Amino acid sequence: QVQLVESGGGLVQAGGSLRLSCAAAGRTFSRYAMGWFRQAPGKEREFVAAISESGGTTVYADSVKGRFTISRDNAKNTVSLQMNSLKPEDTAVYYCAADRGTGLASKNLLAYYYWGQGTQVSVSS
Repeated sequence: QVQLVESGGGLVQAGGSLRLSCAAAGRTFSRYAMGWFRQAPGKEREFVAAISESGGTTVYADSVKGRFTISRDNAKNTVSLQMNSLKPEDTAVYYCAADRGTGLASKNLLAYYYWGQGTQVSVSS
């Protein structure tokens, strides 16, 4: 079992920044690829960013590329998402997820098995 707890969400004006964090407890964190997904009201959950188990590989959705940065600290069992130049369309509940143990960064929601409870990010225009 891996328990994931997100933090850092909030309300910010367009153009602003937020940093989300996800703390992991349970099995060896460094074995898992980690991802961030988001879900806006009335929409399906969508991929945002992912990072491999070592942190050597990162992948991003086209909509956030150049604005968001995913990183991890395996010593502290945390993964973060730095979000800059936020837009109103970034408004959603953001979820942290751990994969099934392959360690490979993936855009595929089905590759992830453990999920946090989510944190709300709201961007005003």
